[in-house]
Amino acid sequence: MALRKIAQIGHPVLRQRARELTRDELAAPAMQRFIDDLVETMRDANGAGLAAIQIYETVRICAIEVRDNPRYPYKPNIPLTILVNPVLTAVGNDTFDNNEGCLSVPNLRGMVPRHVHLHVTAWDRDGNPIDEVVHGLKAGTYQHEVDHLDGTIFVDRVSDPRTFSTWAEFDRFHRDAFVEQATALVARVGS
Repeated sequence: MALRKIAQIGHPVLRQRARELTRDELAAPAMQRFIDDLVETMRDANGAGLAAIQIYETVRICAIEVRDNPRYPYKPNIPLTILVNPVLTAVGNDTFDNNEGCLSVPNLRGMVPRHVHLHVTAWDRDGNPIDEVVHGLKAGTYQHEVDHLDGTIFVDRVSDPRTFSTWAEFDRFHRDAFVEQATALVARVGS
């Protein structure tokens, strides 16, 4: 396993659409090593998720995991999940405002409207089907990572640019209100 460099906003790779993988490509030892690198890089950066495109591989893979993450102490834990060729479909019209940051956009956060309930189809890293409905902050994390696979960064989805803040100013002025909102969402719909 190896740590990979994370592309920063402005690099053209972040605006590309990642290509789908075949099961044979996914099973190749080099791709499995790449997935290990993706996970190691995400964990090293304390990310809640990381898309392959963020580490300069334009394939439709993302890793998601929250384990008592110091960057997101309000997020419920999410076991390590690898999504290959994910397709997300909103379930209903219920949305919430998610205060998001991104490893590719250092020291910036903003409010992004996200669907509360989401149907997810994908493969896991072994090519087994994933077919589930996720909710709340977990659904928000899935949407953020899959957006990357389509060349979209959270700053593109911020509904009001006045919500942008640095991490320090988020902690100082906005964290308490957002944590209260996130806690209520988790109580209502789960993770």
